[in-house]
Order: sequence, then structure tokens, then C-alpha cells
Amino acid sequence: MTPVVRARDLVQTYAVRRGLLRAAAKLQAVRGVSLEIAPGQTLAVVGESGSGKSTLGRMIGLIEKPLTGELELDGADAIKRASGTAARLRRTVQFVFQNPYGSLNPRKKIGAILTEPLIINTDLTRKDRIAKAQDMMARVGLRPEHYTRYPHMFSGGQRQRIAIARALILDPKLVVADEPISALDVSIQAQVLNLLADLQRDTGVAYLFISHDLTVVGHIAHNVLVLYLGVAVEQGPKTVIFDRPLHPYTQALLASTPVTTGTKRPRIVVKGEPPSPINPPPGCVFSTRCPYVTDRCRLERPATRVVAGRLVACHYAEKFLQTMSS
Repeated sequence: MTPVVRARDLVQTYAVRRGLLRAAAKLQAVRGVSLEIAPGQTLAVVGESGSGKSTLGRMIGLIEKPLTGELELDGADAIKRASGTAARLRRTVQFVFQNPYGSLNPRKKIGAILTEPLIINTDLTRKDRIAKAQDMMARVGLRPEHYTRYPHMFSGGQRQRIAIARALILDPKLVVADEPISALDVSIQAQVLNLLADLQRDTGVAYLFISHDLTVVGHIAHNVLVLYLGVAVEQGPKTVIFDRPLHPYTQALLASTPVTTGTKRPRIVVKGEPPSPINPPPGCVFSTRCPYVTDRCRLERPATRVVAGRLVACHYAEKFLQTMSS
């Protein structure tokens, strides 16, 4: 099965001004991240604030161009685009943002918000556009009378349903969902997650799901990519990583997640704050906070390799695997 997304060694840096007489510094937001997403699958990108999750999502979603690396969407080169592919690629990937109200034009009615992408990207007649918008509203749980209302007349959960409808109105192959439920009440979050799962089952759309909440990730993801300071420290199937996390940072994230059933995870103490992405550590990016750090970790950046069914960037992944197995 051909992946919807195939990315290789994506790098993104930003110039940061440091004063009138000082040269601009380079903020290394994403450092050589690779990933693939198959049709109908969800890849969850997790990590602390500032880890590069949203930057990665913007590159995959064609909002930003990577500094270096390769990116394919639906089999087409998304960086060196061939003539005539730009419009198709815009339809291939859509976004659902964190703040549903901020992403909706408050001056337009819901019908206009949903039909506008069809006006720009399709040749449908006005009657067909209205029919498709109303059909999409029904699929996300909105009523026909909502078509003529404004965004401020809806609750947060309803607004996010509108944003999801707008993202899916063009039948995309991929939706980048950047913290899509973090601004919603807990009682509404489960409804939106179930809606996303139902739409994925019905349409075969793939999701790049950005989140800091591993409990949510456990419900929706098929695969997980753990980012720390712009580096993919662990990546693989959700069940493999959740059952036996091998990178100390992944272990710490999962240990901090509340567990209602099953065996309680051992507590991993991580002290301090992440280092500045302007001046990252020369070795392992997690070396300044890792409880198992050695001199090798401080000096040598670990290569990403396959260990026990996942990709992991840690010198001692095999050692952690043996400890868990014993």
C-alpha cells in the first residue's frame, strides 16, 4: 500500500534576532525527522511544548517549506512540485486547528464556510455545493438549520465539528489535526475523538494527530512518533511503544500519564527544562535531563535504528529491553 505521506530527513530552522549588533541565531525546530502514514492510519506526534510538533505538522501540511529533506504526498513530490500538481496537493491535505473559533471566519455563515473550498477547488454547481455541504454537516452531527448560522452561535464542540467538516469537504487523503480537542471540555473530547474515528473508517482518510496527551493518543493512534527538541527519539506501532517504551524520554512521558487499569508504570524522574533549540546538546538531545546519562550520551548523538519492532535513538535501547524482559 502506497503511503499517503512519505517524509525523509525533514529539517526546519528559523533565524532569531539577538540584538542590533549581534548576528541572528539559528533555532533548530526540526532536525532530520522521517515518517510514513498509510491510508486510513493515524500517526500521533507527541512531545512537550517546543519539541517541534506543530512545525512538523506545518511542513507536512504544506504551510511551510522544509529547509532540507524530502516530502511526498499521495505519490507526488511536494517540495519540487511538477507543473499542475499544486492544486491537487492542496486538496490532498487539510488542517484542523486547536482553536475552532479562531479558525472560522466570524463574518461568514456556516454554509459559506463549507462551500468556499468547493468554489475554489472544484467545478461543482451551486446546487451541488450546497448539497455536499449539507451532507457533510449531517455526517459530523450538525442539523440542517445550522447552515445559516454564524460561528459565535455554536458551542466549542460544535465549532470543532464545523472545522472538521470544512477539512473533509474536499475529500482529502490526509488531515493534520493540531491539538484538535485540547481546547474542548473533557465531556466533549470523547465525542470529537469518536467522530474522527468514524470518519476515518468511512472515508479512509489518514491523520497526522498532534497531541501532548498520551491518554488521547492511546485511543486514536495506530502509530506514535515521539519528538524531543526536534528529534524523533522513538517511533513505531502504538501497542509496541506503549507496552515497552525503550527511550528514557518516552518512558518518562508514559510514566506521567494517569493509569486507570493494568500495571502501574515505574516512575521516571526527569529534572530541569529542555535545553534551548538555539544551542542543543552535542550528543543525545535528552542527555541534559536523562536519569541514565553517560559520557557517551553527552558526546555522541545516537543513531536511529530498529530495536524490538520500533525505531529508537538511544545508545542503550537494547539494555532497557533486556531489563524489561527480565
